[in-house]
Amino acid sequence: MNFDVHQLDVFVLWGSVVTFLAILAVRVSSRTRLPSLLLYLLMGVALGEAGLGIGFEDAELAHALGFAALVVILAEGGLTTSWPDLRQSIRLGLSLATVGVAVSVLVVAAGTHYLLGFEWETAVLLGAVTSPTDAAAVFSVLRVVPLPKRLTGALEAESGLNDAPTIVLVTLIATGALSDHGLAYNGGLIAYELLAGTALGLATGFAGAWVMRRLALPSSGLYPLAVMALCFMAYSGSSVAHASGFAAVYVAALVLGNSELPHGSATRSFAEGLAWLAQIGLFVMLGLLLSPARIDVGTVAFAVASGLVLTLVARPVSVAVSALVQPLPPRELAFISWAGLRGAVPIVLATIPLAEGSHDAEDLFDIVFVMVVVYTLVTGPTLPLAAKVLRVARRSEPRGLEIEAAPLERIAADLLQITIAPTSKMHGVEVGELRLPPGSSVSIIIRDGETLVPERRTVLKHGDELLVVAPRKHRAQTEERLRQVSAKGRLAQWLR
Repeated sequence: MNFDVHQLDVFVLWGSVVTFLAILAVRVSSRTRLPSLLLYLLMGVALGEAGLGIGFEDAELAHALGFAALVVILAEGGLTTSWPDLRQSIRLGLSLATVGVAVSVLVVAAGTHYLLGFEWETAVLLGAVTSPTDAAAVFSVLRVVPLPKRLTGALEAESGLNDAPTIVLVTLIATGALSDHGLAYNGGLIAYELLAGTALGLATGFAGAWVMRRLALPSSGLYPLAVMALCFMAYSGSSVAHASGFAAVYVAALVLGNSELPHGSATRSFAEGLAWLAQIGLFVMLGLLLSPARIDVGTVAFAVASGLVLTLVARPVSVAVSALVQPLPPRELAFISWAGLRGAVPIVLATIPLAEGSHDAEDLFDIVFVMVVVYTLVTGPTLPLAAKVLRVARRSEPRGLEIEAAPLERIAADLLQITIAPTSKMHGVEVGELRLPPGSSVSIIIRDGETLVPERRTVLKHGDELLVVAPRKHRAQTEERLRQVSAKGRLAQWLR
C-alpha cells in the first residue's frame, strides 16, 4: 500500500481552508440570523460535482461519519445543559421524543401517501426520517432566543433523546426487518434500546464523575479529553450491547456536565469547539453527497408539500398529544410546534436507506435535503419574532458568576476560580462579608493583571478573579454562598 504524502497535504489544505471559511460564516449567520448549517450545506454543494467537482458518493461512509458527528454534537449538548432547568420539563421532553415522534411518523406517512401518492414504504420512511428535531440546530438557535426555562428544557430534551427511537425505526424499515416481525416485537425492541441506552448512559456518567472527582491529572488539558472519552465510551458500549448509543451518550454527558467536575468550564469550551468542528464537517459532507442534477421541479414540489404536512399538521398534532403528560398554555405549545427545527439529523437518517439500497432511496434523500433547506430558512430566522408574537420571550439573564474548579488532593480540597461578572452584586462586598463555610477562604485576588492577598476589609470589584480554597466536604456550600452573594449582595440570607 502506497502512502501519498502529497495527496494528504492537499487534503489537509482544503480541509483547513474550508474549516476557516466555515468559522467566518458563523459571523454571517449571526448577522443574518440564518442557521449556520445552511451555509455549511451550501459550501458542500459548491465543493461537489456541480461546483469544484469534488466527487463524493459513498453513502455508507457518510452514514458512519454522520453518526460519529452526531455523537459529538449530542455530547456537547448534554455537557452544556443544566439539569435543574431540564428537570422541570423532562416529562414533556420525553413525551415529545417518543410519543411525539410516533404520532408525527403516522401523520406524515398518511398525509404523503393519500395526498401525494407516495408508496407506503416511502411514506413511512419519509415520516420517520423527518420527525426528529435536530440537536445542533436546537442548541445553537434556542440559546440566543430568550425563553422560559421550561420551554428550552423541553426542546433540548426532545432533540437530545428523539434520535434514539427514530434511528431504530428507520433502520428497521430500510432493512425490511419491520415487516418481518409484529408490532409488539418492534415496539419492544425500540423500548429496550431506549431504556437500556439510558441506563448505560447513567451508569457511565455517574461512574465517570466519581472517578474524575478523585483523579488529580498532571495537566488541566487532560480533563476535557477524559470527559469526551467517557461520552464515546457510553455510546460504543451501548451499541455493543445492542442498546441506543445516542440515548446513552446524551444521558452520560448530561450527568457529567452537571457533576461539578474539575475544570468544568474548560471541558465545556473544549466540547463546544469539537461540536462546531463536527457540525462543519457533517454539513459540508452532506452537501457533497447531494447531486444537484437530480433536483428538479418535481423534487422541490414534493419537498415543499411534505414539509407543509410536517410543519402545519404533524408537528402541532404531535405536540398536542405529547403535552397531555405535562400541559402548557396554548401559546407555549404553539411556539414548541414552530420551534421543531430540522437540520442534519433528517439528512443523516436519509443516508441509512441510501446505504441499504432501499427503493426510492435517492429520491427520498433529495426530498429530505430540499425540505430541510427550505423549512430551516422559514422557521430558523422567524423564531425570535414567533417568541415575541406568542408572548413567550423573556429578557435574557446573563450569568453573574463563573466558577472553575481544580483538585487539591493532598488536603482534600478544591481550588475554585471565581470571576465576578459585570452583572454580579458581589461588587462592593468586603471579603469578610462573604461569610464562607468553615475552612473556606479567599486566598488571592487577581485585579487588572495584578495579584493581591486579601484582608477581611478588602472590597471586591467587577472583573476580579478570586482563588478560593474550599474543603471538598464544604465545596457545595461554598459555591452556593458565593452565588447567593453574587445574586443578592452582602445581605443575602443574613439570618440563617
